[in-house]
Amino acid sequence: MSEVEVREVEPAELPAVAGLRWRWQIEAGDEQTVDRETFERAFTSWAQEAAMHRCVVAVRDREVIGMAWMALTHRVPTPQVLDRTVGDVQSVYVIPEARGQGLGSRLMEAVLAIADALGLERVTVHSTTRAVPVYRRMGFAKSHRLMQFEPEPPPADASDRN
Repeated sequence: MSEVEVREVEPAELPAVAGLRWRWQIEAGDEQTVDRETFERAFTSWAQEAAMHRCVVAVRDREVIGMAWMALTHRVPTPQVLDRTVGDVQSVYVIPEARGQGLGSRLMEAVLAIADALGLERVTVHSTTRAVPVYRRMGFAKSHRLMQFEPEPPPADASDRN
């Protein structure tokens, strides 16, 4: 089996990363509201704005087989700390046939190295139950201060009123 390289994504690989995101949703059984070509075009356009996120990929034989994203948020400065940027890990995925080889951990190590290099105040993750042990091994812990609010979705006919 060929060696797997884990590194930051290259612009030419963004369509392949979009394909991973599409594959993940299909694997999860989620219904698609757009066709794959439209999604890949929109995803690639969004992903080219690197100021607000970083993407790390796992590549074997020039094929992207895994990805991990970290969204960056600039928090309000304080007199004590002017740069309060935080990261949120999102969309860590490895294709099924490459799982169980430690690639998820390698992707996360690369993401956390980027977080260290950027001097982030903290990094959070909204984990699946299955991935909790992996994140705990990497030093993630529950926070007593971080809370979440989930607003009600607008009524289906709300867009008709505009």
